[in-house]
Amino acid sequence: MTLALYLVTPGALDATRAGDVVVLDGPEGRHAATVKRTQRGEHLRLSDGAGRVVTGEVESVERDRLTLRAESVDHVPEPSPRFVLVQALAKGDRDDQAIEAATELGVDEVVPWQASRSIVQWRGDRGAKAWAKWDAVLVAATKQSRRPRRPVLAPAATTAALADRIAKGATAYVLHEDADDPLAALTLPSEGDVLVVVGPEGGIAPEELDALRTAGASIVRLGNTVLRSSSAGPAALAVLSAATRWR
Repeated sequence: MTLALYLVTPGALDATRAGDVVVLDGPEGRHAATVKRTQRGEHLRLSDGAGRVVTGEVESVERDRLTLRAESVDHVPEPSPRFVLVQALAKGDRDDQAIEAATELGVDEVVPWQASRSIVQWRGDRGAKAWAKWDAVLVAATKQSRRPRRPVLAPAATTAALADRIAKGATAYVLHEDADDPLAALTLPSEGDVLVVVGPEGGIAPEELDALRTAGASIVRLGNTVLRSSSAGPAALAVLSAATRWR
């Protein structure tokens, strides 16, 4: 079984070498020691979320911290191309479900999209709390899926900001049920960002679709059925991963 993985503060593992003693404390240390009941002699992995991974043996366990002896230190490079999920804000927990599954499927960046038909609006303190909730979902899914790199969570984007990013060179595929070209039949670039754009429950407004197409996005479909906003993005990522990473 894959070793349990815990996330530490970015930069905390930069100086770690094989043979060093590493301390895991704070909420992660408490979870490992108290909730997971980690025992001395067990092996686990620590990651800074940016690809640096320390694997080691637990030497001591206290109530809210543990120490381990680093046996190996590895760096997992960022994949190329990068997969970016642009997820329109959705009601309920559909967007949470989408980004959780996307993390498990290898997404490298998530962009919350304030689409014109999004019922949910991120403004002020509510927007900041919603962004923090998305970030917590990404962190939890990163640990659950044992990923050495966690997805980047970008600031919420308007349609204008999204179109500007696409126009600056990113490859972008907008999922739409009326499109003719299937995503699975396309040839993906070997590098750069590949954006997958998922609209809200009410669909992408025609003027937004035109703006994204004008910016350079391709309008594509997944299959012959209409997927919910919570499942379209993960399904597209599975198609992309099967074509590039799952080989």
